[in-house]
Amino acid sequence: MGVETLKVAKEPKQEFTIMSVDDAFTTLQEMRVHGAGRIARLAAQALRDYAKDVKAPNPKECWHAILKAGEKLKSARPTAVSLPNGVNYVLYGSRTAFESGGSVEDIRQATINAANDFILSSTDAVRQIGEIGAKRLKNGDTIITHCNSEAAMSVMKKAHDMGKGIKVYCDETRPKFQGHKTAAALAAYGIDTTLIIDSACRFFMDKADRVVVGCDAISVNGALVNKVGTSQVAVLAHEARVNFWVAAETYKIDFKTIMGELVDIEERDPTEIASKEWITKNPKVKFNNPVFDITAPEYIDFYITEKGIVPPAGIYSVMKDLYQYR
Repeated sequence: MGVETLKVAKEPKQEFTIMSVDDAFTTLQEMRVHGAGRIARLAAQALRDYAKDVKAPNPKECWHAILKAGEKLKSARPTAVSLPNGVNYVLYGSRTAFESGGSVEDIRQATINAANDFILSSTDAVRQIGEIGAKRLKNGDTIITHCNSEAAMSVMKKAHDMGKGIKVYCDETRPKFQGHKTAAALAAYGIDTTLIIDSACRFFMDKADRVVVGCDAISVNGALVNKVGTSQVAVLAHEARVNFWVAAETYKIDFKTIMGELVDIEERDPTEIASKEWITKNPKVKFNNPVFDITAPEYIDFYITEKGIVPPAGIYSVMKDLYQYR
């Protein structure tokens, strides 16, 4: 396997400032980047940039150095499965080059190629999801959305481009207020957008035709793991007879669940929901601050993926097709 046999993948547009693996780890851990797709692309970019400069005397040490960097990035967030899946996709390319007897340069280039391929594929998946989902929306639809999802916004933006005259209600999505980012982005795009508080979701559900949300992870049975509060929105939509759609790239499928493992729900610091001063003044108050919750498949009409519309019961088939990149 000579380096001349490796084709150099197209370099995607730089989405994030170049940063070290350590800086990328901190950025991810502190939730400075929102959206599962962006989280995955940031990690892939950091691993790619690390591979460009990695110093190793032989292929084995080169592979182990890249593997160690990848494992650190994967540990930054326990629930958003796009992160380990994205990194694993890149490491799959690195491992293949190493196990094929490649040189240090072969392994470096294979890592770079795999990262670029993932980043481009991730970005294109968002575009495809937008096109597929927008076709399902009707003229004049009113949509409720939760949190800040590139894929979900892609559906709404594409529908707006098609002249469908949609309206969107964005809930705030406490405690990090990711809904503020969604509302600002959609309004700037020209979409009729209203920001509402989370607890007003049922009040506005009577005005909605669809709920469109994003996704942080999908389990083998089709259950959705997404920003905390999503399950409540789904139950309200079900009670009000409103369709509940999930815009999700297929690399958000959690392969561990095929073996019966449960999704690990990340718990954040209590200072995200109360000030340090208030916490100090109320020492007997306990805190729970889960970042995600789980929506049962029976509350989901379908997933909008880059491979097409997939009902929750069809996730297992998609999972089998993608299992090699686990």
